[in-house]
Amino acid sequence: MRTTQSFATGQVDRKWFVVDVDGLSVGRAATQIASVLRGKTKPQYTPHADVGDFVIVVNAAKAKLTGTKLEKPWRWHTGYLGHLRERSHGWMMEHKPDYMMHKAVKGMLPKGPLGRAMLRKLKVYKGAEHPHAAQKPEKLNISET
Repeated sequence: MRTTQSFATGQVDRKWFVVDVDGLSVGRAATQIASVLRGKTKPQYTPHADVGDFVIVVNAAKAKLTGTKLEKPWRWHTGYLGHLRERSHGWMMEHKPDYMMHKAVKGMLPKGPLGRAMLRKLKVYKGAEHPHAAQKPEKLNISET
């Protein structure tokens, strides 16, 4: 009889991937990045364990927002009474594109300690340069569809 094998975090061989999001939509790129971080692209995928790979995202400043999202407000609360802040998504993409990509991927990962462990394997950079050359990352091609 065949049994399903469940993998633990320490039993997984992790790889490093670099993703260039130049010209890609933020949301569509984030879904595929989250899939790699969770480990869904591997045969050893286990939902309750962190079996994913490391992902380096470059050129986050060149990613695009589609539709009318540029005018959509981005709201956050500072924690003080009456301090609800608001900026447009366009302003956030112009000034903090790495934060926008990070938040998009974070929203697609599980909540709780497992999701935070997966998110620690994500590295996002505005430009084309990154300091992870020693890990010898492989290029990961993600498509717009």
